[in-house]
Amino acid sequence: MSKVPGAECKVIRTTSESQGTQGFDYMEAISAESVESKGICMHLLTIPPSGRSKAHLHQDHETAIYVLSGKAGMWHGEQLEQHIEVEAGQFLYIPPGVPHLTYNASATESCSAVIARTDPNQLESVTLLPELEGLRPDRSQTN
Repeated sequence: MSKVPGAECKVIRTTSESQGTQGFDYMEAISAESVESKGICMHLLTIPPSGRSKAHLHQDHETAIYVLSGKAGMWHGEQLEQHIEVEAGQFLYIPPGVPHLTYNASATESCSAVIARTDPNQLESVTLLPELEGLRPDRSQTN
C-alpha cells in the first residue's frame, strides 16, 4: 500500500525539447510538469560542437550533472575566474548561487549529459549575468 495517495511509478519516454534561458536545448524528462515531482528535475542535455551557454546562476537550487559522452568546460566564480573540465564518466556538482558558463570543449563532437536539479520545474529558475559574458568570450580561453 502506498503511503502517498495516488502516487505511482512512471516511465518517461520523450522526444520533446525545450530551450533553456541559458541558451541550451534540453530533452524533457522528469519534472513537476511531467510526473508531478516535488523536489527533482532530470533532463538530457546535448551541447553541440563549440556550443556555449550564457553566463548565469541558479539562485536557489543545486545541480548535479553526469557526462555520458564528450568533454565540457566550465568557467565559474564571481568573475568566472575558475575553470574546470568534465568528461564522460564524471560527475559535476554546481551549488546554488555560483555564477558559471559552460561550453563544449570539442569543435567536432557533441557532449551529452544527464542533469538533475533540486528545482522540479521543467523551466528552471535562472538568473542571466550579461555583465560576465565578455569575461570569457572564447570557449578555449583558459588563462
